[in-house]
Amino acid sequence: SVLALNGKIREVGEKILASNGKEVDFASALEFCEEAGGTLATPMNEEENKAVLDIVKQYNRYAYLGIKEGETSGQFKDINGTPLNYTKWHQYEPNGKGTENCVEMYTDGSWNDKKCNLNRLTICEF
Repeated sequence: SVLALNGKIREVGEKILASNGKEVDFASALEFCEEAGGTLATPMNEEENKAVLDIVKQYNRYAYLGIKEGETSGQFKDINGTPLNYTKWHQYEPNGKGTENCVEMYTDGSWNDKKCNLNRLTICEF
C-alpha cells in the first residue's frame, strides 16, 4: 500500500513521487506501481527529473524510469507509448541499438538505456 512507503515521498507539480526502496526488475517495478495506482516515474521536464534524482540520491541506487524503447531501435517512449518531449541521456547514450529496451537513471540524474531484467530501485509517480 502507499502508506507503506514510509515518508520517501516528493511532490513535484501535479505529481507525487514515492519509492518503496525495493530493487526489482522492470516488469516487477511497473507492476508494483500500477497496483499502487500509479506508474513508474517518468520525468517530463527538468524539475521532475530533479525530484526523481532526489530519491535516487537518497537510496544511492540507479532507478528504472517509465520509459521503454519502441519498435524502432533507438526511439524511446513513455509507458503509454507517447514519444518523449524531454530526455536527459548520459553522453553517448542511448547505445543499446535495440538490445537495451529499458531506461535507468544514474545518481547524477542522467539516463542510460539498459536491459530490463536487472534489479533497479522502484520509484512510482501518482
